[in-house]
Amino acid sequence: MNALSVNVNDLEWTGASEYPTGTEEKVLSVGGNAAPRTILLKLPPGWKMDSHSHRFTELHYVLEGQIESQGQKYPAGTFRLVPSTVNHGPFSSEIGAIVLVIWCSLAEGDD
Repeated sequence: MNALSVNVNDLEWTGASEYPTGTEEKVLSVGGNAAPRTILLKLPPGWKMDSHSHRFTELHYVLEGQIESQGQKYPAGTFRLVPSTVNHGPFSSEIGAIVLVIWCSLAEGDD
């Protein structure tokens, strides 16, 4: 397998159908054996999303703006790791945000 490089500036924002109306995404990796599912999410001001869980560990890195969850505010520069099956949210963003989201499997005992 060869290395893959993606310049996100070359990708168009598209509607993120698995998220609330107004959410846009840039898919960097669809996920599979070679790489985990990786997207950029663009959240509009006033965005809200219900609590949920996943069968994969979810990693968030807030690139721009700010997101809120369970009474906590996460500004640009914040990294979060949400273990698989852990209920997380609800989420909101008063000012909007761009968040790098990665879903992956971490082996038991990995930190």
